[in-house]
Amino acid sequence: MQKINIVCVGKIKEKFYRDAIDEYLKRLSRFAKVEIKELAEGKNLVEEGKDILKAVKGHVIALCVEGKKLSSEGLAEYTKKLCDKGEEFTFVIGSSHGLCNEVKNSAHYKLSFSDMTFPHQLMRVILCEQIYRAFMINSNSEYYK
Repeated sequence: MQKINIVCVGKIKEKFYRDAIDEYLKRLSRFAKVEIKELAEGKNLVEEGKDILKAVKGHVIALCVEGKKLSSEGLAEYTKKLCDKGEEFTFVIGSSHGLCNEVKNSAHYKLSFSDMTFPHQLMRVILCEQIYRAFMINSNSEYYK
């Protein structure tokens, strides 16, 4: 079974965000084992970056505004290539301050969902939905249409 990690800075306190994330993780469980690792916010980006770099595994995909934008189909294609190789991969979501350059520079891929800024709690929901959508696209499901 595919292994996917999501490393994020900050905890989600709002029940409605947690419920949405749990729903997508439940749906994803037929395709992959997804582990979310929540890191404490640091005093600064460098401190957070050190913690992130300790927590990531495999192929690292950093979510950052200056990353490459992909369509849902593009993300599906990208993750399929990783899955076909049997690679474990990790998505990284920074704190409200973003990600330090060391994390971005060490990532195998920088991904942007938009030029807009989203709260990291909402971004986690969006990411989980898009990972689920990618697996549904790759399984030729009607979900994504």
